Amino acid sequence: MNYPRRLFAVAGMMSAITMMPAADKVARPSVQVPLAELPRTAAFPLGGRPDWMVMTEAAVWVSNGKLKAVQRIDPKTNTVVAKIDFPAPPCSGLAFGFGSIWVPLEGKPGALARIDAATNQITATLPIAPASDEGSITVSGDSVWLMGDEHGTLLRIDPATNTVRQKISVPAGSFNPLYADGIVWVTGFESNVVTAVDALTGAVVETISVGPKPRFLTAGGGAIWTLNQGDGSITRIEVKSRRVHATIAAGLPGGGGEICYGDGSVWATMLDVPLTRIDATTNQVIRQWMGEGGDSVRCGHGSIWLTHLRGGLLWRLQP
Repeated sequence: MNYPRRLFAVAGMMSAITMMPAADKVARPSVQVPLAELPRTAAFPLGGRPDWMVMTEAAVWVSNGKLKAVQRIDPKTNTVVAKIDFPAPPCSGLAFGFGSIWVPLEGKPGALARIDAATNQITATLPIAPASDEGSITVSGDSVWLMGDEHGTLLRIDPATNTVRQKISVPAGSFNPLYADGIVWVTGFESNVVTAVDALTGAVVETISVGPKPRFLTAGGGAIWTLNQGDGSITRIEVKSRRVHATIAAGLPGGGGEICYGDGSVWATMLDVPLTRIDATTNQVIRQWMGEGGDSVRCGHGSIWLTHLRGGLLWRLQP
């Protein structure tokens, strides 16, 4: 079985995975080409299982659960310049804000680590556990946001005190928050909705029905885009109206994967379908690169950055 990069920590999630259509039985858009055709400007043999990434002005940061570390890459020299070790595997995404890289950690209990982005030193380990190791973490203008349990508790963390300043109720089975345009958008994996939370007040302002099993999400082009693990589709929500504008059949079902926005396109990844490009103007899949690799993708520093989770690699691509 090609299981996701991160095993779900919440009871009942595995049964949800088994209900998803098999990847080899899903119709894909007829725009496939081999991944080998995509030019690579650099390859990084990171070892372990490289996973989530976050971009900063001077670096690319990659979490690596198997190595219990975060690795820092200098995009100017294409070299790994630092490795920050933890007592437990990083999980549930990476985020940058307030001069720090925020790293949720697995464990019983889990924790939230804070790295000084200038010195590469761990400056705090907060007793705040992520709800799932397949979740996300995000940063707004004054707070860090993380789901705290499977019951739908969204935690708002004050970076000045490293403590929880607010708890907000969203649908149970929600695990992935993303801040954009004054709103914290949270995908409800179990409820098939996206919840919009006002980032200033913490008030829930909208609940939007989307595709089945929405997990990862990104913002760009005036929209929020969700990768729906239930059927491999991508839902587009217009930010201004908070209404679904399109549902795109991308053929990317199953656990794992990720999605980002850059260069007027939405980029999605899934194991064995390592990169898919969707035109954000037409909502059409315009290319799907096939082959070994994939599972995390980010845009930044003039490139697409794509992990090969099973191969312990990170690629820098020039589409």
